[in-house]
Amino acid sequence: MVAETRLGPDDFIVPLFVVEGSQVKEEIASMPGYYRISLDFLKAEVKELWSMGLKSVLIFVKCKDELKDNRGTEAINRDGLMQRAIREVKNACPDMVVMSDVALDPYSSFGHDGIVKDNQILNDPTVDVLAAMSVSHAEAGVDFVAPSDMMDGRVRVIRRTLEENNLSDVGIMSYSAKYASCFYGPFREALDSAPGFGDKKTYQMDFSNRLEAIKETLMDIEEGADIVMVKPALSYLDIIREVKNAVQVPVSAYNISGEYAMIKAAAKMGWLDEDKAIIETLTSIKRAGADLIATYFAKDAVRLIGQ
Repeated sequence: MVAETRLGPDDFIVPLFVVEGSQVKEEIASMPGYYRISLDFLKAEVKELWSMGLKSVLIFVKCKDELKDNRGTEAINRDGLMQRAIREVKNACPDMVVMSDVALDPYSSFGHDGIVKDNQILNDPTVDVLAAMSVSHAEAGVDFVAPSDMMDGRVRVIRRTLEENNLSDVGIMSYSAKYASCFYGPFREALDSAPGFGDKKTYQMDFSNRLEAIKETLMDIEEGADIVMVKPALSYLDIIREVKNAVQVPVSAYNISGEYAMIKAAAKMGWLDEDKAIIETLTSIKRAGADLIATYFAKDAVRLIGQ
């Protein structure tokens, strides 16, 4: 009766990993119980999610190696896997809020979030591709594009490009405070998107920084972000609270793959109660200030909340 923080299905965004093919459901080795699925299974999955009260999905795709290059060519293909996945979800469940990952790493032959030249990430040419990518997602029917790349100025250019193409109804959920974290490992396995050289510290944030997160978030809002995100979540609860106190737009947080894998691994060893750990973790993220939580535990959490 006196609990200050309560979880509900509306709190969650469900990440989905999509691959080419038919009748494909591949478990991700480092994320037990989570799968890469083909478009035919995607249709059934979103219908199940909706029936559980889960009303938002965030789509990621695994691009075939032969389609990867250093220009993001496949990222802006209007009949690419992402664009087809968006249409599939909207056809299967028109009221589902569909969000799409906007970044080049799944499509890059270098595994980086931007165009590469001489082992350097080119910010402005990358932003132009991200804007074109966002338009292609919007034309496919997405509700929110979710730029996760951390290139400077990309929210402004994406917003302007959407407006110029009469797509002003499409929202932007910006990964505003995305830290360079070791906890992304299982996700990169899921999409085969690990960097081919170096790391991502030149464009993702230093995990020792706090004020930078506020600065980056306020800049994204000024540029046109509708929702801002802190990623990762569990090691950055203080940042979620700082951002929440500083802004007047919805704040999302990403309970990422490494955080999921830690609970799964510890539970498998019998070192903790998985169900209790899921609820405590998600409650802590909401308590810190997150209005929305992207989490691989969404279905489990809804089941547990309903018990």
